[in-house]
Amino acid sequence: MLRLPSTYLAPPILLSCGLTLLTYDLPGSYLEGVLLLAMTAFVIMLVDLLFGARLPTFAQFRAHGYVGTREAFVALAFACGVMFFCLLDLTLYPIPLIDNPASYANMEGGHEHIRHISDMCWALPPIGLLCARSKWLRNLLIAAGLIFPVLVIDRNRIFASLFSFALVVMFRRDESRPLPWKTVGFLALTGGVVFSVLGMLRSGSLDTVTLPFSAMYRAAPQGVKWLLLYVSAGPYNFGAMLAKHYSNASFLINQVVPMAGSIATAGTGIPLDAPNINVGTEFFPFLMALGPVGAVASILALYAMLWWSVRRLRSPISVFSWLIFLRMSYVCVMSPFAPQAFTWTHGGFIALCLVMQVLAAWLPNRRAPPMGMTHAAKEISLPTFQ
Repeated sequence: MLRLPSTYLAPPILLSCGLTLLTYDLPGSYLEGVLLLAMTAFVIMLVDLLFGARLPTFAQFRAHGYVGTREAFVALAFACGVMFFCLLDLTLYPIPLIDNPASYANMEGGHEHIRHISDMCWALPPIGLLCARSKWLRNLLIAAGLIFPVLVIDRNRIFASLFSFALVVMFRRDESRPLPWKTVGFLALTGGVVFSVLGMLRSGSLDTVTLPFSAMYRAAPQGVKWLLLYVSAGPYNFGAMLAKHYSNASFLINQVVPMAGSIATAGTGIPLDAPNINVGTEFFPFLMALGPVGAVASILALYAMLWWSVRRLRSPISVFSWLIFLRMSYVCVMSPFAPQAFTWTHGGFIALCLVMQVLAAWLPNRRAPPMGMTHAAKEISLPTFQ
């Protein structure tokens, strides 16, 4: 299942739609939107099972070493740059977890531009696992990628860091040993607990949310309620907007055009049932701009992007192809929640990975001896890059 591309897109959509049906007493007209998402995801999974590409085997992922290579050098330089911006973020602006949890969304005074770089902190754990030679550097990168999102109360980056960390651990495992489900389960539990606690710090109690919750939801503990709401609110709002036939293309334009306008849906004219629950799946802006046909087309386009990232994982597997796949698989897993794939920042990260791959290929290969070097000299040459 881990080698099927659709695993990272279809099951999360189906799960979120199923939990939406359990979390709310849905009005009949809202059901159409939820079923549209579920049926499209089911068709994608069926087609993928019959005709889709496959990720490389675990042995192929494990066979290629990155430590000491040119790609590792470029990736570690990129990681150091991201950590520098994380430090700038924490030094120049209030730390929400310590100073004021309500300030997590304050991006004034150039904060937004710094956050565009520090948001890539999720890439630090996989780079540490794949590229770091020394244990202290590996642990530093992993810790930075997991701690920074907590300090700035960025639940999305926490999930991204844990997801990418877990996926690298699973795909790089020794095939003679079973999948590390205990490690993955611990990471999932940690992410759920941190998410619930930070949700309560950021937004307070859920008692003010006025949605048609089911009896099962109302009987759940507060922390579980946050998780259920996080997973189900996207399909709920998607179904609500489809039922209300609301149309507004500005949010999609702002999302894909750099600096065109705000992508925030809170406090806008969108007729949400609960103004403070303003998420609506990855496909929400397409629904508002282009209707249900546009929404289905965006789901298919997202699968095509995921398929492309899988096809790039050819032997020898580049560390930057790794990062692109980790990013694509994560935005697919999170597609039932909020837009991340069809944004200019996401496209910028993929473009940056492609540029870094080319840059690594252009670096001098210190293992290749100069013309005329004798065999004896070749034997004593010290490799720096591969």
